[in-house]
Amino acid sequence: MKKKTKIWLGVGAFVVAGGSTAIPAWSTADARALPDFSDASTRCAPAAPANYVFAQAAAPHGAGHPAAQGGEGGEGGEGGATNLPPDLTFYRTIALIRGHLLIGDELVSQKQWVAAYPHFMHPTEELYDLIKDTVKDYNVKPFDKALKSLAQAVKAKDSKKYAASLKAVQAALASADAGVKPKQAANWDSFSFAAALEALKVATAEYTAAFKDGKLVNPVEYQDARGFIFHADAMIAAVAPGLEKKNADALKKIRADIADLKLAFPTAMPPKAPIKDAATVSSTVSRIELAAGPLL
Repeated sequence: MKKKTKIWLGVGAFVVAGGSTAIPAWSTADARALPDFSDASTRCAPAAPANYVFAQAAAPHGAGHPAAQGGEGGEGGEGGATNLPPDLTFYRTIALIRGHLLIGDELVSQKQWVAAYPHFMHPTEELYDLIKDTVKDYNVKPFDKALKSLAQAVKAKDSKKYAASLKAVQAALASADAGVKPKQAANWDSFSFAAALEALKVATAEYTAAFKDGKLVNPVEYQDARGFIFHADAMIAAVAPGLEKKNADALKKIRADIADLKLAFPTAMPPKAPIKDAATVSSTVSRIELAAGPLL
């Protein structure tokens, strides 16, 4: 039997190293209930199994994006999701949608309707197409109309319609959770962790596009990065007990680095100059990726 070796090259595409080329399912070792995301909290990206090679697949935001080289259609690197196993592509997209809703809802709560609007449009314009043909595989009813209704409510600054529309979208996302988890039940903690890492990678591209020459040039990208990082942190927290059993020291270092990343985002409305430069944010995420190996 060939020995399978895990090589950590960065979060992105997964290739089996040695042995069979079949991609095994990821899932949770335990049957803990999924966290409640009704408060716009987020989940951690899934980690990869020990027989995977991780190849960096970072791509910037969608077409026309200041840093674009790929496509968001991928959002800030979300286009790289096409290189991932189907379950991770799906759950990564769900995580990014949640990241948008997180920052969008935060802005709505501050009556910043105009600033919030792009974050409700991005899921329909740049993300849903990634999963529209596979939602049925997870027993999820199409929810593109629900996403559009939510965006329209924000555009109209209609608080009552917003609350109802958000509830409908959250129900669809909860259905997506329920559809993915059985497929990855054997290694759920690592799978969820890997999805969170994907969200962090995308956040790096977003943050890079938000500032230029020490000045804010794109508030939306700063907010995207905030939403993705905060959601990724919540995802990791949701599976932290299981990850701690794998390697408590690695998890501690990663959570400390994420806490440090969050310092770059003191408020939903961005500062005129970056709290941390893009290189610092990028190096922190790279450090997280390197430390993640034992948890995958």
